[in-house]
Amino acid sequence: QLQMAGVTVLLFKEPRTFDEAKQRLRTIGKAVDRQERATALISVLEKDIETLKSKLTARQGQAKPKALFLYLRGPQTAFVFGKDSSPGAMLELVGATNAAGKITGTKPMTAEAVIAAQPDVYVLFESGLKSIGGVEGLLKIPGLAQTPAGRGKRVVAMDGLYLSGFGPRCGRAALDLFRGIYESEGHFIAKGE
Repeated sequence: QLQMAGVTVLLFKEPRTFDEAKQRLRTIGKAVDRQERATALISVLEKDIETLKSKLTARQGQAKPKALFLYLRGPQTAFVFGKDSSPGAMLELVGATNAAGKITGTKPMTAEAVIAAQPDVYVLFESGLKSIGGVEGLLKIPGLAQTPAGRGKRVVAMDGLYLSGFGPRCGRAALDLFRGIYESEGHFIAKGE
């Protein structure tokens, strides 16, 4: 209906790489005649990508931590993000192994499967962590306390759009995720501000 009314509509597939995020910025910049602003945003993104690459290079040869990306909305709504999802792509970009294994998209995961996966760290949206009462509430969900992540209370919580939206701040989000997984102990929160 918008197109029929003469409104320009841009349709994008969900980006899952830094290159796709940069291309989306270029396209939007051109569409709204803000190419210079888009170029400036891409420049910042590229600097963040270079910083991330340096950090990943420094870790070469070290074991990759297993991260389980959880989607929670209260204790009764628990899913994991596997391959073929933006959150799963972000885990891959920071060099972590997705503990969801062969799961694709967003699917439920049983307590037994979580225990068998033995994740080193849980990653989730900050809003999801709040919805279950924080880290203590998280560890009350069956199976989550019986893993290395649960025993060490290794939880990375970040704003959902910041972490998985692959927008202009996706490079900074990847750096924050890297810091949370590799450079912090216990509970790490990044709001993307």
